[in-house]
Amino acid sequence: MSGHSKWSTIKRKKGAIDSKRGQVFTRLIKEITVAARSGGGDPEGNSRLRAAINTAKAENMPKDNITRAIKKGTGEIAGEIYDEILYEGYGPGGVAVLVDCMTDNRNRTVADVRHFFAKSNGNLGESGCVAWMFAKKGLIQVDKKGMSEEKLMDLALESGAEDVVEEEGEFQVFTASEDFDGVRTALEEAGVKILEASVTRIPQNMVEVTDEKIARNLLKLLENLEDHDDVQNVNANFDIDDDLMEQLS
Repeated sequence: MSGHSKWSTIKRKKGAIDSKRGQVFTRLIKEITVAARSGGGDPEGNSRLRAAINTAKAENMPKDNITRAIKKGTGEIAGEIYDEILYEGYGPGGVAVLVDCMTDNRNRTVADVRHFFAKSNGNLGESGCVAWMFAKKGLIQVDKKGMSEEKLMDLALESGAEDVVEEEGEFQVFTASEDFDGVRTALEEAGVKILEASVTRIPQNMVEVTDEKIARNLLKLLENLEDHDDVQNVNANFDIDDDLMEQLS
């Protein structure tokens, strides 16, 4: 299993802790606000907003929170103005790292992100230095319990998915970014238990990490980035052996 997939599983296990700290809701509110600002407050005509609302509902976000976030985005009520920024760099071992941020203070965010890279023996790079190594795709992670690969494959492909891959404890459904919302909706309506779903960046090549110290520094970098309030998502192209990953996690 690639470290990319394993890290996703680790993040999901952390979800309960993050929710208690309010990080999940904070990130979703930012996404809803920015989506409404960029594409309007009607989810029927704004696929990004519709996807964000679906994710918020899956996280049991109160309806009032969703409504307020939309109104902040459309300007009906006062709210922060967030800039979307993609930071790119190299982590320990030459691993490519993408950091999606939403911030109301660019100087603060870039200083913090640069510090995290440097602290882990990595380097924050210039725009475009590693983004070309990733493809933007929809990723829907499905619980394997009670779900056969054949049945999921039929449902997914019929609804427009590109591929279904089996991983430890889950199936991963990949879609084109523009087909993500439709595939997710179709699977939900068919009663498929979705663990996590998002439009993300999938690495096209992997860097194998075998050294324990490098692996530890890399995971610490990813954890520090994930825990920052301005960071929405982190992607990296590393591959770590299952035994080493379990030892480190």
